[in-house]
Amino acid sequence: MSERTSPDLLRGPLLRRALLDAFRKLDPRHQIRNPVMCVVWVCSVFVSLLWLHSLGGHGEARPGFILQIALWLWFTLYFANAAEALAEGRGKAQADALRASRRQVTAKKLAKAGRRDWTPADSAALDVGDLVLVEAGDTIPLDGEVVEGIASVNEAAVTGESAPVIRESGGDRSAVTGGTEVLSDWIVVRVTHRSGDSFLDRMIAMVEGAKRRKTPNEIALDILLAALTLVFLLAVATLLPFSQHAVRAAGSGSPIQLTVLVSLLVCLIPTTIGGLLSAIGIAGMDRMIRANVIATSGRAVEAAGDVDVLLLDKTGTITLGNREAVAFLPAPGVDQDALAEAAQLASLPDETPEGRSVVVLAKEACGLRERDLQGLHMTFVPFTAQTRMSGVDLEGRRIRKGATEAVAAWIQAEGGTFPPEVREAADAVAREGGTPLVVAEGGRALGVIQLKDIVKGGIRERFAELRRMGIKTVMVTGDNPLTAAAIAAEAGVDDFLAQATPERKLRLIRDYQAGGRLVAMTGDGTNDAPALAQADVAVAMNTGTQAAKEAGNMVDLDSNPTKLIEIVRIGKQMLMTRGSLTTFSIANDVAKYFAILPAAFLLTYPQLRALDVMRLHSPESAVLSAVIFNALIIVALIPLALRGVAFRTLPAAELLRRNLLVYGLGGLAVPFVGIKALDLAVTALHLV
Repeated sequence: MSERTSPDLLRGPLLRRALLDAFRKLDPRHQIRNPVMCVVWVCSVFVSLLWLHSLGGHGEARPGFILQIALWLWFTLYFANAAEALAEGRGKAQADALRASRRQVTAKKLAKAGRRDWTPADSAALDVGDLVLVEAGDTIPLDGEVVEGIASVNEAAVTGESAPVIRESGGDRSAVTGGTEVLSDWIVVRVTHRSGDSFLDRMIAMVEGAKRRKTPNEIALDILLAALTLVFLLAVATLLPFSQHAVRAAGSGSPIQLTVLVSLLVCLIPTTIGGLLSAIGIAGMDRMIRANVIATSGRAVEAAGDVDVLLLDKTGTITLGNREAVAFLPAPGVDQDALAEAAQLASLPDETPEGRSVVVLAKEACGLRERDLQGLHMTFVPFTAQTRMSGVDLEGRRIRKGATEAVAAWIQAEGGTFPPEVREAADAVAREGGTPLVVAEGGRALGVIQLKDIVKGGIRERFAELRRMGIKTVMVTGDNPLTAAAIAAEAGVDDFLAQATPERKLRLIRDYQAGGRLVAMTGDGTNDAPALAQADVAVAMNTGTQAAKEAGNMVDLDSNPTKLIEIVRIGKQMLMTRGSLTTFSIANDVAKYFAILPAAFLLTYPQLRALDVMRLHSPESAVLSAVIFNALIIVALIPLALRGVAFRTLPAAELLRRNLLVYGLGGLAVPFVGIKALDLAVTALHLV
């Protein structure tokens, strides 16, 4: 898998840019988008005003104490903004690089198809349906489809790969992207997107984190965090009148300070996850970008984490994509070397992967090496759809290889008889999921070549991992049911769909969705478009047709069908990271109760000293330590939010238990240690 170079976020211009962006994000117009951090912003302003008021000698506490609280509240905001800015850093850097590759070009506009007389036209003036001629050295002006010709195209600006690709009219390799360069030959392109709406423009919009739309789950979590914030706000607001009433009733003590109340509010609301939530989502999108996958929406990335059914194409995904010769099965009375020699001679002109594999197998199995082709005076017989055979004629010999029935008919035409043993051997190969090729010389059948789809190494283990995660794998193939069943058993998939047509794929997806399952699939052809449009996560190959790209909600720039498995892992990692840090954030609040509540009400209710299990130095040091910890924990968790929680292939229930143990208990324990350590440091530095 090709992966984009990952810029180092911890140094250089990206870090400087992120630190400056963090200051810009202190703008209240930005903060209001995040309810939790908006409350922190209001609290920071309020405490700053309390500090200004205290400078006149009428403050509720020492100006130095209030100033420290105000500064750490602003730092809390700044660190949360820095997390988001760092997450956006890669995307902005990549977007700048893509913008540099996007430029207006002069296109060679054709009046009609089949003509070569063109007129110059600015790419911005082209419309959908216009035809342009693109020759060697020209830049493709806009996204489109090749309607004539074939050319080698450099797509490094989009995919990051230096190797050129072939684009030609018809088939599944006709889509071209604006901004890429034709290296050789020529093509005629029909424009499918106007300037400003190209694939490159959409890529730029997606890789810029600032333009990322929130996903439904993220919006739901925002609502939950806002509700928790409102609950804590109401609870804290009642403490002031309660404190005043308690002081009047007791006739001693002093009411709780506003600075302490604000500190309590900021420490109790879910500031940790509120500050990191946006960064987690942007980092998830960034991991997709670095895997060379462009998601057209954040919803697709999130849905990838919830997928429980994977539809995988057989060829190129589960198998290597080319059948290989694995065995020679001679007919009765025929030596294996004789079969291998005839099969090799018939395959020497065959440039297909299957033909080359026959030549290699003859060398390895029977030691048949290089031959003097000139001295044999060979005449090659090419394969045709009519004859379903290929072969070679040489002095006194006529050799053919091909489909069983085609070779049987040829043998009969030559006056021979087709042995039943050869037919049985061919049928046995087909039942095992292989493809039989019968070799004959003159009127005599020599035997069968067994071709087999080679299952990719390690794919069975990957499917076992997916099964442990609760994901069902379904192989989709156009093979007959016997062949499909054999390959499915070898690969270890849970189910298969044989003789798949666009209608059958669509029906299968709808059936799974009707049962409450989320379905992911890959595709590259126009015939895949209906199923891609129906699937919850639809990954279109970059080499595929424009129709497939439009129907999918992700585009794999590497055109690697196995990328679907990696996409699911990235989606699950993003959901795990969000859930883990939410658990950690909420668990953090418990320790803050034990730090701030005794400090806030100690003068009114001395009995609350029993809750001071950390034995903090003073009420002021307790409040300041809790506020500092609340800010610094965001800094400590930024790398985890950007990198993501380590992915483990475990069932959902087991993952939940593990996260509750690690991040739930961790969220309870870490603040006790951290606040106590900060209290010692604050006291030693005489900050209170």
